[in-house]
Amino acid sequence: MKKKDAIDHFGGANKLAQALGCKPQAISQWGDTIPQGRAYQIEVLTGGQLKANQPHAAQGRA
Repeated sequence: MKKKDAIDHFGGANKLAQALGCKPQAISQWGDTIPQGRAYQIEVLTGGQLKANQPHAAQGRA
């Protein structure tokens, strides 16, 4: 899951942080891809609108 997709879905990094119960600073430390545990949490929070394992995230893995 891409960080930008989650931020856009929630309407900003502050709102995403609030939904996850963390500080916005934690989100700013993520790379472009959300850590797997948080990605699953976001999938649950969005009712599956955002998926933790999206096809583009799995490309290049053996």
